Amino acid sequence: MDELSTYDRIEQVSNLRDYFRTSIESVIENQGVDMDPHAAHYVVNLLTSFSRSEELYEDDGEIYGLRPLALMLADAANASSVAERSQSLQRIGDVSLFVSGFFSDSLVRSVVDIDYYICMGGNAYASLSDEVRGTFRGNAFAHIYKELSENFLILIDILNEVRDSRRRDSDVDLLRTYDVWQKTGSRRCEKLLRKQGVVPISDAKIRRH
Repeated sequence: MDELSTYDRIEQVSNLRDYFRTSIESVIENQGVDMDPHAAHYVVNLLTSFSRSEELYEDDGEIYGLRPLALMLADAANASSVAERSQSLQRIGDVSLFVSGFFSDSLVRSVVDIDYYICMGGNAYASLSDEVRGTFRGNAFAHIYKELSENFLILIDILNEVRDSRRRDSDVDLLRTYDVWQKTGSRRCEKLLRKQGVVPISDAKIRRH
């Protein structure tokens, strides 16, 4: 039977953290990127945490879902303490990375597109790195947040490949992949397009952050 059913593509795992760790390590090696192991470990913990809906979504008693990034940024700006501001910045970075890494295709044509998440997430991690530097917590995490900020686009590529690890080449949505490439300059998207015989236009307007 050539066609795989949706059930056939579901991979059952006994330990989600180990699954994300081995998947990310495999993708990093496959893509040949230079990634700080501590930053990779941070992303593994992030994915494991956000696999639980109560960690990803917020419940204010009236609305259950993702809080808009703009409101999270307002929370950071209006924070009453450094710790509260740092927590808000971390939340912005984490949510932006998770959403743009696993749902980049759906963001391309939305009102708030992937550029917005890249900008918000990268800047939040950069600000967080500066915020905690020189503190007890900063001794352990400042360089990790800096790495996450500087390699935000690379991390999106890594998470995209983790997401699509069991997808066949024939399942690639060329139009959405091309749109993501135009928006981000993703090397992974370019490889997918070329593999399907589509040569990205080199002088296309690509916004990089």
